[in-house]
Amino acid sequence: MGRASIRYGLTENLLNYDGHIGYAVAPEFRRRGFATEILRQSLALLANRGIHRVLVTCDDDNAGSAAVIEANGGILEDLRFKPGDNVPTRRYGILN
Repeated sequence: MGRASIRYGLTENLLNYDGHIGYAVAPEFRRRGFATEILRQSLALLANRGIHRVLVTCDDDNAGSAAVIEANGGILEDLRFKPGDNVPTRRYGILN
């Protein structure tokens, strides 16, 4: 159905563009709440490790992912361009 990549520490690249959590849901399972639940559970794992300020990102043109992040308490901090990309990255903070 889907997967999450949880990063307990942030490199400069992760801090600028990729954040603490990456997630994906297979196309045939989208729009059923799985991404929201994957992110919710990922946030719980980070909280259990003492990480209470979480950075989650998505491409600016990914309305579905932005909605998932916002449904989990994400507050848009800013937009940044990855070198070579034409679409900015949305950076959200979540107090966990």
